[in-house]
This record gives sequence, C-alpha cells and structure tokens, in this order.
Amino acid sequence: MLRTALRNVLAHKARLLMTALAVLLGVAFVSGTLVFGDTVAQAYHSASAASLQGVAVSVRAAEPTTTPDTAGGEEAPAPDPSGNGDPKRTTAVDTALARKIGQLPGVASVRPTVHGEATVAGKDGRPVSADSSRQHLATNYVPGKDGKDSHYPLKAGRGPAAANELALDAGTAEKAGYRIGETIRFALDGPVLTKKLVGVVSTDDPRITAGGSLTLFDTWTAQQLFRHPGEFDELAVAAQDGTDERALTDRVRALLPATGVQALSGADLAVEQSAQIARDTRSLTKTLLVFAGIALFVGVFLIANTFTMLIARRSRDIALMRAVGASRRQVVRAVLIEAALLGLVASAAGFALGLGIATALRPLLNTTGAGLPDGPLVITPVAPLASLAVGVAVTVLAAWLPSRKAAKIAPVAVLSSVDQAPPGRALRVRNVLGTLLTGAGALVMLYVSTLRTSKESHLMLAMLGSALTLGGVIVLAPLLSRPLITLAGKVTTRLCGVSGKLAKENALRNPRRTAATASALMIGLALITGLTVGGHSAQRAMAKEATQGLTADYKVTNSTARGLATDTAAKVARVPGVAAAAPVTSAGLDTQGEYAVLTGTDPKAFGKTARLDVRAGSLRDLGKGKIAVSDAFARRTGLGVGDTLDAELGSGAASGTTHRKTLAVVAVYAKTRAADDALGTLADVLPYADSQELESVLVKAEPGRAAGLERTIRAALGDNPLLKVRSQEQLVQENNGPVTTVLNMMYGLLGMAVVIAVLGVVNTLAMSVFERTRELGMLRAGGLDRSGVRRMVRLESVVISLFGAALGIATGTFLAWAGGGLTTSSMQEYEMVLPWGRLALFLALALAIGVLAAIWPARRAAGLNMLRAIQPH
Repeated sequence: MLRTALRNVLAHKARLLMTALAVLLGVAFVSGTLVFGDTVAQAYHSASAASLQGVAVSVRAAEPTTTPDTAGGEEAPAPDPSGNGDPKRTTAVDTALARKIGQLPGVASVRPTVHGEATVAGKDGRPVSADSSRQHLATNYVPGKDGKDSHYPLKAGRGPAAANELALDAGTAEKAGYRIGETIRFALDGPVLTKKLVGVVSTDDPRITAGGSLTLFDTWTAQQLFRHPGEFDELAVAAQDGTDERALTDRVRALLPATGVQALSGADLAVEQSAQIARDTRSLTKTLLVFAGIALFVGVFLIANTFTMLIARRSRDIALMRAVGASRRQVVRAVLIEAALLGLVASAAGFALGLGIATALRPLLNTTGAGLPDGPLVITPVAPLASLAVGVAVTVLAAWLPSRKAAKIAPVAVLSSVDQAPPGRALRVRNVLGTLLTGAGALVMLYVSTLRTSKESHLMLAMLGSALTLGGVIVLAPLLSRPLITLAGKVTTRLCGVSGKLAKENALRNPRRTAATASALMIGLALITGLTVGGHSAQRAMAKEATQGLTADYKVTNSTARGLATDTAAKVARVPGVAAAAPVTSAGLDTQGEYAVLTGTDPKAFGKTARLDVRAGSLRDLGKGKIAVSDAFARRTGLGVGDTLDAELGSGAASGTTHRKTLAVVAVYAKTRAADDALGTLADVLPYADSQELESVLVKAEPGRAAGLERTIRAALGDNPLLKVRSQEQLVQENNGPVTTVLNMMYGLLGMAVVIAVLGVVNTLAMSVFERTRELGMLRAGGLDRSGVRRMVRLESVVISLFGAALGIATGTFLAWAGGGLTTSSMQEYEMVLPWGRLALFLALALAIGVLAAIWPARRAAGLNMLRAIQPH
C-alpha cells in the first residue's frame, strides 16, 4: 500500500499542486509566526542582556510623580500648584549612597544614572518624533576614564560636559537634519529650553531604534532637569572578578534606607526582564497563530475537495484493488499515506517560506509603531517540528473522510470516471445538522446584540456564537447553493446563452464540491467583511466623538499630562486671523451621589467654537455660580432649569480635598463631548481643576483665514514641541489611527486565507475539467467552439466565487451587527454603518477571483483534442 500511495502521488503531481500550495502557505504562516516569536524574544533578551552587561546589582529609586525643574539659569517652569514646595521626586538614590556602595568589598565600579523625558523640536518647531506612541528618553552621559560612555558609543563629536550642551542619538539627529554645533530646542514638561549639540551617539535600545529619541546631558544638568543635585534614579553596580553576586547584593541591601529604594541582583533583573519579554511577545505570537489557524482551516476545504475528486477519478483502480484482496482498512491507509506524504513535502517547503515571512514581519510591524528590536533569525527545534506536525496532521485529517468514501467502493461495481452526486439521505442529514448549528449560532449572536458591555465573558460568548454561525453556514452551503446558483444561472444563461446554462449545470452537478469550494472563499470574506463593517462603524463613531459639538477650526492641547498656561487663550486670541479662542478645563462634580465632569470656559468665546443643542433655558445666562447641565445628567439627578444643587468640586491631585459650592441650573443641553456633563464659567471651575491649568483652547478662525493658521498659533506660543495644534480633520485622523492600523494589519493577515481560497477555485475547476474530458469532447463535437468552452468554464468559476462572496458578506455583516453592541460602553456614538463602497469592492474582488482562477482550467478545456477526448477509457 505504501508503494501504491507513492505511485499515486507521482502520477497526480499536477492535480495535487494546488493542494500542496494550500498546505505550504498555511504551514508557512505557522512556521513564520513561531520563528518570528522566538526571534523577537531573543532580540529582546539580547538587548536587555546588553543593558545588563557588567551589572551585578541594580539599586533603584521610586518613579517620578511630578514635574521637573530647569537648569543652567534658563527659564523655569511654573511653580508647584499645590503649594507644597518642590515638585520633584522625594525618593532618590544620592551621591552619599553611591559612595558607600563603591567602598564595599567586591565592587568594581558604580554607574549612577538619571532618567527622564525630553521632546526634541525639529527645525520647523514640531517634535522630531511626532508620533505620540514613540518614547522621548533622556538620561545622563557617564564618561569613563577615557572620556567616553561605553553605553552610548560616539558617532560624531563628544559627550556633553557642560550645562549648555547635549548629545542626540544618530536617528534623531539625521531625521531633524541637525549638525554638531547647532542649537537644539527641546521641552521637558514646561517651557522650551535650548542647548548646543556637541555629540551624536549610537544605541541599540529598541525604544529608540523603533522611532523614539534619546537626549543625553551631563550628570549635573540631568540632575537639575529631572531630580536634585546629587540624586539619581539608579545605580548600576559592577562586581570584581570572582565576587559572588548574591553576597554582594546582600551587602548592598544592608546599606539601603528602609523604604523607597530597592536592590536587585543581576540574575533577578534578568529573570524580571525575561518574564516581561515573555508577556510582551506571547500575545503577539498568539494573535498571529490565530490567523495561521484560519488559513489552515480554509486549506482543509481545498484538501478535502482534491482527495474527493481524485478518489472519484480513481474509483475503477480502487475497485480492482478491492477485487484482488485489498481490505477497506488498507484502502483508507493508502489514501492517508498519500495525504501524509503530500503534507510532509508541502510542510517542508512551507517551513522554508516561513523563514522569509519571519524576516519580513519585523519591519512590517515596526511601520505600525511596534518598536521591535533587530536581531538574527532564531530557529529552535520546536518551530520545524511543530510546522511539519501541523501540516501533516491537517492534510491527513482533511483526507480522512474521502478515504472512508474510497473504502466503501464495491469491488464488482461498474463505475464511470465521472464524479457522482452524493446520496440524498447524506445531504438531508447534513442539512438538518447545518440548520441546528446555524440556528444555535444565530440565537447566541442575537442575545449578544442585547449586551452593552465588553466583559471577557461577553467576548467569549460572541466568539462562540460567531464560530457556530460560520460552521452552520458551511454545513448548509450545499443546500443554499441550489437556489443561489440557479438564480445566478438565469443571468448567465440570458447573457451568454448555452455556455451560461452549461456553467450553471456544472456548478449544480455536485453541491458538496461546489459548496466546499465556495466555503473556503466565504470564510475569508466573512471575516474581512465583519472586520470592515465593525471597523468602519467604530471609525465613524470615533470621528463623531472627536469633533462632536465642535465648530472650532483648531484645538490646542499639550502632549504631556501637564496642561496649558492660563493665559494661553488670551495669547491665541491676539493672533491675526483668529476670531475666537475659548479656554477649556474641567473638574469633578459630585451631587446627590452622582459624579459628573464640569467643563469650565468663557461662555462667549465657547459659543463661537462649539455648538450645543439647548433643550431648556439659555446659555446666555451662564455666569458666576450658574451652570448648564446635559440632558443625561439632568435625568440621573432630576435637575431642571431654575433648580439649585449643593455640589462638591474636587481639586484632585493638587491638594486631595473637595470644596462645597451651591450652583444654579440655567440651561439643559443635549449631551456632547465638547461640554461633558455640565458647563460653567472658567472662574468657577479653574480653581478646582486637577492642575489648575487649561486642558485645551478651542480656536475659531476668521472667514477664509483657517489655512496656515496652525503655524502662526504655534509661533505665538513659542513653538513648544509639546504643543499640539490640530484641525478637526487631524483630530479625526488621530482618533481613528489605531483602528486603521489594526484593520490594515488584519486585512494583510486574512489575505492569506483568501489566496488559499483562490487556489481552491483553481483546483476544483482544473480537476472538474479532468473529470469531464469526454463530456467536453462531445460538446466540441456537437458544435461548441473553443471560445464557448472557455466561456463556460469562466462562468462556472464566477458563479462559484460570487456564491461564496454572497454567503461571506451576508454572514460577516450579521456577525458585525450582532457583536457591535459590545462596544457601546466605551464608544457611546457607535452604530452600525455599512460601507457600501467596500462591500461592492468585495463583490468585484470575488468576480475578479472567478475570472483569474479560470484562466488555466479554461485554456486546458479549450485545448483538448476532440477525437481523443471522446474515446472511451
């Protein structure tokens, strides 16, 4: 039976090619993901190992909690709003402790470091790394005896040594076009500072190489900027040769204060970082493996189709084997061995292709801001073994049902080489099962549509309902194929005559095969449609929320947690071309046990930059002690125009206390993001805001003056790189950016499933041509010309593809509608919006798939020799 299986594989190389490609692509995705995960993990380990090289003990201080100071006699930021004095960190590692540790037995050196953040401005005043997801790291340059810092090798110039000097990483310097000797503008969490660029360094820190920035100062200046003189964030202790690391860590701990400072051994640091790396890479690897599983699942349909048709083609051979003594078990074993050999060869090729995918994934994901480090490919034994096992297992599993069908062929049966339709009873059982699965899935999804929170249990329920629905539609596909393909056949018959009618009859000849071919395409398009509908609806909701109630042309904010100075609106209002500048801040408001956000502003300027739908009262009455409330807040509290409320206004982080205040309600408006739950005057709200600063300034331009106003506003505010001056379009783009990035990545990953589905259509048509060789010869003899044969095969392909597309789009839209309600808790404006243009594009894509998939089978069918084709076999 092994020799028989080998002979069959070699005898049907062309027919098995598409199946091998499906296995190859699915396994390539699996192997690429596994190798990629190992590679990224190893790259992170290497980067962390480099940062820990020579570190026997790390002594750390608490993280920063407040704003930094300035240095070198330059302009200082605003004073601490709480009135508690110095805003810097109170817990630190100081010079005295560093000196004591340096005197311990076994200590070779102590490297003190200071950490912070500095946003470097480009020559246009904007941040060099404008992406808010990038990190803008800052630290101190610690020269050794040779005057150089081994952690940051110099590429040009020298290290910073004075208060007015700094160094940059090479990527930031090149991106901004800075040269040694030029003046660099940057900001910490306050006004713009300037220093001279004296050096350019290289670094392999993945946070920097992925698009962030690194700014280096001398140690004294870094302490002035981020701490106090003589204070550090961390001491990296190097041990002398032969020193026991654990013992040295215990000696260091004995010198530490009781609280606020900790010491970790190098081994503990490595374990800690390894655990963090595992957490960071595990979720990404799991996500990619899910899509690899989808690709393999789609491939199952292709594999099963191929072996079903091969067995039908070889039914006479199998009958003869049974007649000479082969048992049913041996027939099953022969088919499964054939599948295993095919899976093994395809999996080996897939693993090789997976190495290319693993190489391409890192730069591809880094374009989305992933920040993955560089590193060589890492191939552990798990990756090739798992890839081969998965490929062989999937192929054998897909061939199991066809092998059982082969075993049932009677030895004395007189069989034709034409694939027979399945028995009616088998289809009835399948239809009942499909109806039950689809009904159960639909009921679960209808229940999910009533939920309004995205708890983990709700998400799992939605996934279960989606799986049941998809599975049920797949099982029901043969039943659904007859009415839908018959309907499509009427169109093809009317447009193309005999060729169109024959195409319809060929597609209906074997409902199972047609359904399996269409189901592969259906799965990919269902998932893509669901993502598209859900993503498009989310983007519309986020766009509405980003600009809800705003008529302003620009919104000015700060990119850090710190707000804007209270005079920012006045400065903007004086800019030529500005019609109004409304200051906006907020504070917490608590009344009758209901918490709300009270927005404070200048009512007159706010009326020119925002539009509120007033339901009762008038916003003109806003003034000291008078507020307007949203209709949602009014319903929760029973408040109306003319009512007064005793409210607690919170000052938040500034002092941790609240203040009681009596407020009168003068208007009720439809809730909008521009005004939150309640709206009052700036004078009533600003004293109780968290930072006692402005959160934003809304800017309305004079008619025809909006274009280019952003640059003028930035200049009026000192070209601080921390400032964000965004138009409504930019607000929408920033809000939608993460969703767009995720959708694009999902499209790319699901594209693999669609490619495999296309191979399935090609394979089905090609083998259908093989099966119908004599029939095609008879058609040619009866007067159907070559172009008519080609047209018939193309139309059959198009009909099957459109059938799969119709099922996929309908199913995906239903799942997106039912699951969309889970987002309303975090996205109040969410409602399903059908992207008709994209759905039409998917139908056009299915049409194109049908035409392209038929090119080779149609050419082969048209090229058959008429006389040879009609000869009996």
